[in-house]
Amino acid sequence: MLIFEKSKSGRHCSLFPPCDVEVVDVPAKDQRKAELHLPELSETEISRHYTELAKKCRGVNDGFYPLGSCTMKYNPKINDDMAALPGFAEVHPLQPEHTVQGCLSVIQEIETLLCEVTGMDRLTVQPAAGAHGEFTGIMLIKAYHESRGDFKRNKIIIPDAAHGTNPATATMADYKVVTIPSNEHGCVDMEKFKAVLGDDVAGLMLTNPNTVGIFDENILEITKLIHDCGGLNYYDGANLNAIMGVVRPGDMGFDVIHLNLHKTFSTPHGGGGPGSGVVGCKKLLADFMPGYLVDGDAVKKFVKAPKSIGDMKAFYGNFLVVVRALTYIKTLGKEGIPQASKNAVLNANYMMNKLKDLYTMAYDQICMHEFVMSLEDLKQKTGVSAMDVAKALLDNGMHPPTMYFPLIVHEALMIEPTETESKETLDDAVAVFRKLYEEAQTNPQALHNAPVTTPVGRLDEVKAAREPVLRYEWK
Repeated sequence: MLIFEKSKSGRHCSLFPPCDVEVVDVPAKDQRKAELHLPELSETEISRHYTELAKKCRGVNDGFYPLGSCTMKYNPKINDDMAALPGFAEVHPLQPEHTVQGCLSVIQEIETLLCEVTGMDRLTVQPAAGAHGEFTGIMLIKAYHESRGDFKRNKIIIPDAAHGTNPATATMADYKVVTIPSNEHGCVDMEKFKAVLGDDVAGLMLTNPNTVGIFDENILEITKLIHDCGGLNYYDGANLNAIMGVVRPGDMGFDVIHLNLHKTFSTPHGGGGPGSGVVGCKKLLADFMPGYLVDGDAVKKFVKAPKSIGDMKAFYGNFLVVVRALTYIKTLGKEGIPQASKNAVLNANYMMNKLKDLYTMAYDQICMHEFVMSLEDLKQKTGVSAMDVAKALLDNGMHPPTMYFPLIVHEALMIEPTETESKETLDDAVAVFRKLYEEAQTNPQALHNAPVTTPVGRLDEVKAAREPVLRYEWK
């Protein structure tokens, strides 16, 4: 029930202290002609309402949350403590530079550290999310080509296992998308890739490891071929959690990269944000960077790149997300960053090997941070779909993994355990998956009915997508 539906006329609570400044009446011409539609409840009712809502929510704090390709790992609370410091939380974006030297130091330090992690030369914290960072990166590539008078390059090459935002980003930048199919190992089909190369290629968009959790062994050849035909390489950093501190995209041949600080570097990203899709680049693109970069030693200052593509967001990005990410990096340190990646890879391979005797692995080989199962065989034999298994996981205290993605795998469940989960948690999750597999053989209807223990049961997701109710209608 919505809080508006619980409202009773005349109920109220005193939450605000008496006004301690002069009261200035709003001129009649600026006053509302009708009362605001606000719910009227007591403080007790408000408290219970939001407590009830909190109990219906699910997050990493509630249990295993293996959302593939989203890296839903635990966010250390020290990150929030640092972001809540008054010098960070109460800063104003229009303050003079000399009053925010500490904040400038944060931006400069995270640029230095992330450039070291990625093999880039410069980095901007302005983009607000992953897709926003993607668009920024492709606009840098576009600006580079156009600055050289090279307007014939109108194609961006993207593997079919890419995140859906990649082709959307390239299209928004007015490029034609050329999709390359995957081979039997889940990587780029090299012959199909070579066939589309030419002087009309602006660049490549690719993540490595890719969306099926496989590290492409041909990556150095792939990026070299793009450079040889005059294009540039863009790295989608969504899966950096598997390789940070171990392998650098810059050393793989990539020229520009976005990072999801709200994933890999453990800052909250549920509920729509805030995110941070910082973008790093090699020197050849540095003159086109957006936003405000930070330079200087003793005295730090904002600078604009000489050929900047312009601002991608107001001011300096989601700064408190940057503070959280820097805290995470400094907490882990030089030894902890690669260890986190190795643990993520270990956890994914452990769980995959504990399940592959029952479930069909889309690519039965060593994976990186995530793996993809295909439940196509299970559906054909029992009628139980990936959706059914995902819903049944909810009844067993587990958030479902990503469903039906990537599109190249039918009846896909993509599982990313992350490095913050213990062996005991993984063993419990494996036991649930195995139980559901057996239940699919003996009692498939139970999985069709799932979930039955959640606040609401199986929803009509097609109707919700096609006929969404986006606003409350007052009676």
